Amino acid sequence: MTKHFIDINCDVGEGVGNEEALFPLISSCNIACGGHAGSKKSIVFCLGLAKKFNVKVGAHPSYPDRENFGRVSMNISSDALIQSIKEQLQLFMSLCNQIDVQLHHIKPHGALYNDIAKDELVAKMFLTGIEEFKKDVVLYVPYGSVIQKLALENGFKVLVEAFADRNYNTDLSLVSRKESNALITDGKEVLNHLLTMYKENEVKTVSGDKIPIIANTYCIHGDTPSALQILAYLSNELPHHNLLIK
Repeated sequence: MTKHFIDINCDVGEGVGNEEALFPLISSCNIACGGHAGSKKSIVFCLGLAKKFNVKVGAHPSYPDRENFGRVSMNISSDALIQSIKEQLQLFMSLCNQIDVQLHHIKPHGALYNDIAKDELVAKMFLTGIEEFKKDVVLYVPYGSVIQKLALENGFKVLVEAFADRNYNTDLSLVSRKESNALITDGKEVLNHLLTMYKENEVKTVSGDKIPIIANTYCIHGDTPSALQILAYLSNELPHHNLLIK
């Protein structure tokens, strides 16, 4: 049977320290740019791994909130948010150029990702912050989101993302990390969750309903405690479903 390729992306450079084990098992990475986590040293280290393992490089900007790991919505002015996003990406690009690595995509982190999915004002701020990358870089966005619609209307290229290690509510929002069932940590459960989205274009929500979803890339969070085990399991099992991570 024909083999198909699937993009598995992973948030990295966030202080977990498992990147050397993760990179051989993924096809895209989202590297923290200093807003919620990350430093020049961690960015350079992850860029080097991406180059070594031929992994597509993504910038992972966030609200400038290291204290809360970028997972809390911020009451921040438009100018301050735009400036922060620009500064995070300027740092990232300077290091990409230093190591001779091409930026493939931008994926916002945490609360910023969730906010631009539903808040038009914040989404517009974010697009203003990344305007200079419109022609050359892809934006990873959630399915059916405000940011997906605005990005396409404003000439940005997008790839739609779904989360293989997170449970969904019926409105396609992610179950809050405050809830015990937010994460899917068992490799087999992650595989089933992923295959339902990939093959059926649906996601099974925590209420048991199946809701339409279409995605081009699937995320495993690098700070999920069992991230390495999940990715190793997917690498072994996906080929049995004629899927190769690339």
